[in-house]
Amino acid sequence: MVSLAAAPFSNQAHRVGSSGFRRLTAAVCCAGVASLAGMYCTQALLPALSAYYRISPTISALTVSLTTGMVALCIIPASMLSERYGRTRVMLTSAVASSVIGLLLPFSPSLGVLIAGRALQGIALAGVPAVAMAYLAEEVHASSLGSAMGRYVAGTTVGGLIGRIIPSLVVDISNWRVALLASSLTTLAATVAFAVLVPRSRYFTPNPASTRATLHKLGGHLRNPVLFKLFILSFVLMGGFVSVYNYLGYRLTAQPFGLASSMVGLLFVLYLAGTWSSAFAGRLVDRRGRAFALGIALPTAVIGLLATGPHAVGMIVVGVGVFTAGFFAAHTVASGWVGAVAWQDRGPAAALYMLGFYLGGSVGGALGGLVYSVGGGAATVTFVGALLLSGLLLAGLLMRDTRVRAAPGIAC
Repeated sequence: MVSLAAAPFSNQAHRVGSSGFRRLTAAVCCAGVASLAGMYCTQALLPALSAYYRISPTISALTVSLTTGMVALCIIPASMLSERYGRTRVMLTSAVASSVIGLLLPFSPSLGVLIAGRALQGIALAGVPAVAMAYLAEEVHASSLGSAMGRYVAGTTVGGLIGRIIPSLVVDISNWRVALLASSLTTLAATVAFAVLVPRSRYFTPNPASTRATLHKLGGHLRNPVLFKLFILSFVLMGGFVSVYNYLGYRLTAQPFGLASSMVGLLFVLYLAGTWSSAFAGRLVDRRGRAFALGIALPTAVIGLLATGPHAVGMIVVGVGVFTAGFFAAHTVASGWVGAVAWQDRGPAAALYMLGFYLGGSVGGALGGLVYSVGGGAATVTFVGALLLSGLLLAGLLMRDTRVRAAPGIAC
């Protein structure tokens, strides 16, 4: 049975408080900003794209769901490349390629080219989320891994905020092309910061494994009951999260609210709740354990979701903020849990987690579009609620597994 302890055990591994830890976590934070800003740069523009091309919310949402879907499909190949060529090289190549594609997207001559370009950007983006978790697990001391993961997830929340709020503010005074260009320039700046800050890997050992060997490792992780539950949990979490944010703009710009796009865009500031909660969850994991932290995070997300149901802007704002905080806290706990359980072959394990994560965003976001088209906001809340309830069930099973593995006489 695999160990639940995280590596590396070297006293030279980066710890909280060291200059190396600060530089490494600042670098991956910038990588998180670049990847998430690029991934969701069209989400706040969905109503504008629907109006410009005269398309339904479901078709417009392809500019998000196809991107996340391609990220999901390319996570494992990107992880395999990182095993051969190194973590930092793959992350940097991924960030640069996606930034270049992002700068070209505003000049798309047609909807088809825009959607195809977003799919291509998803392929390029895959390298950062595929590798970042494994990179942190290798370079950071076990006692500081929760805090490091919290900072990385905090970076992704900032990226998600930037990728949504900048386009939403610009589109009201210009058009979606200029808004998309502004977002892409911000992504490029984060990529440059990552390239300058990222330290060389000290504990990575190249492992040019064959496809067959990689599939064997993936199969081993899927047979691990704790890891398998974490992979499914990542799917349902992201499916619910993307569904909420994809259709929030449609709901609030329509009657009875009738808010301007810039006003709706300001709601993405609520991502800062996730920035705080992810860092807090990382510290809570280091102090009280993963099961305890997850037991706090998921019910928080459920409470926030329920608060978005009433037709009151104030309640919706509070609810989305609480929901966002709970989601990012749960993601921080679950992603760090993968690195702790998979003490061997962390790259493939992290890739499977992120595969579930972005596949959930793609599939959940697409299904959420259909649900919203049929039943509106109330149906969307019900759909996301069902996903979160399944997440609570998985969390309960994970807590049970943790207690069983911690029992005397059982190797962990």
